[in-house]
Amino acid sequence: MSLEIPSPYLLFLGDVTDPTNAKTAFGLRDWAPERVVGELRLPTANVTLDLPSMTPADAVAAGAKAILIGAANIGGFIPDAWLPSLLAGLEAGLDIVSGMHRKLTTVPVLVEAAERLGRNLIDVRVPPADIAPGNGIKRSGNRLLTVGTDCALGKKYTALAIARSLQTKGVNATFRATGQTGIIISGGGMPMDSVVVDFAAGAAEMLSPDAAPDHWDIIEGQGSLLHPSFAGVTLALLHGSQPDVMVLCHDQRRTGIRGLPGFPIPPLKDVMELYLPLAQLTNANTRFVGISLNTNGLSLSDAESAIKVAEDETGLPAADPMRGGAAFNRLVESCVR
Repeated sequence: MSLEIPSPYLLFLGDVTDPTNAKTAFGLRDWAPERVVGELRLPTANVTLDLPSMTPADAVAAGAKAILIGAANIGGFIPDAWLPSLLAGLEAGLDIVSGMHRKLTTVPVLVEAAERLGRNLIDVRVPPADIAPGNGIKRSGNRLLTVGTDCALGKKYTALAIARSLQTKGVNATFRATGQTGIIISGGGMPMDSVVVDFAAGAAEMLSPDAAPDHWDIIEGQGSLLHPSFAGVTLALLHGSQPDVMVLCHDQRRTGIRGLPGFPIPPLKDVMELYLPLAQLTNANTRFVGISLNTNGLSLSDAESAIKVAEDETGLPAADPMRGGAAFNRLVESCVR
């Protein structure tokens, strides 16, 4: 699935108070900064991207073509409190781009305003209509899948960083997006969490078709097998992507599933032993090749210590992709060895 999304954007943060719930905005800021002009927040928001604060009119003057919803709340709904800002965007001459589960085209006040003003409402989380069930048949080419110990801890960033590093090294590699942020960044992909469950494995197969023997698809992971809410999308992606190799993503500061007390995160080796037999249903030779750590907020020495602990525990190269350096180079080299 490919999309034509007008840019640059004004990133709308709504009333976000938790940086994790602004992951779409942060993803665009970090991976497509040339398509971003500024941010718009409601007074109750206390999360900022450290971008210029703009009204929709300011953004139009700066060259913006769309207001993009950068928040990602649980459930993907569009609160009534956001509507005045979104309407102001339409009135100023901006299209609206959204990756929320609630479709812009189902919000009557937005539909009326867009039709009256000749603006576009662009919903990103819309899967194609021609998805077949998965068949488990092995496909040509090579595939890497990022998987996680929890949600929202770096699977997308890891996949993007590995894909770009491989491309820089001359490897024939493609980033394959599976969520709204990755789709907006790359211009295409498969919104896995919006696919009817019977067709989810097939959607993953469709996302990563047969390829040349030297080609690598670097597939963005979703959810976590440890997460009682979102393990379903993880399992479908695991079966349908048929990864040759996997990179386990982890935030070492989390001891349990975020927001769900009573669901601890086991040691990394135990998590790997959970993933492997399930992945081997469709690729008997799959294996883990590295650990990606989210060390955001740690000092350099603390980050290096966390990386060494992960390496000692698993026997695999570990790194924080956003810090780069020799550790990340070793991780990338292990992916295609």
